[in-house]
Amino acid sequence: MLFHLSIAAQEPQHVAEVIAEFWRGEAHPFPPVTPGSWIALARDDRGTAIEVYPIDTVLREAEGDADSFGERTGQTRFTATHAAIATPLSQDEVLAIAAREGWPAKYRKRGGAFGVIELWIEGRQMVELLTQEMQAEYLAAMTPANYRAMMGAGAR
Repeated sequence: MLFHLSIAAQEPQHVAEVIAEFWRGEAHPFPPVTPGSWIALARDDRGTAIEVYPIDTVLREAEGDADSFGERTGQTRFTATHAAIATPLSQDEVLAIAAREGWPAKYRKRGGAFGVIELWIEGRQMVELLTQEMQAEYLAAMTPANYRAMMGAGAR
């Protein structure tokens, strides 16, 4: 079970606020890792959250008995990190928010098994949004047995 993850953005506050909007949640400053960070809270029973750090932040291990910390590096473009997140909004509502923000978004069917709205935050960070219908498809498709069958059939 995923409780939270972190991503980087050019405008952490704005990105956290939009993610919170997809969840009908809320966004707040999140300074423990590095100044300028924000957090989007889903307001669910699991404490689901996405931390949004300034674009060039990486996490580093701290020595001894200390927490890890954020370090600014100057790296600013694409990343392999992405998440699939549930939304109570409809596909039309998600696409309207994406259009308002100028963020590319489109419906995709992953492996012929479940739909997602592929959204590119700030045009560089992918997040897959799943409406209630898409969540049901995902849960039906992503069982260990179904996954083994897909891989056995040569699916990518």
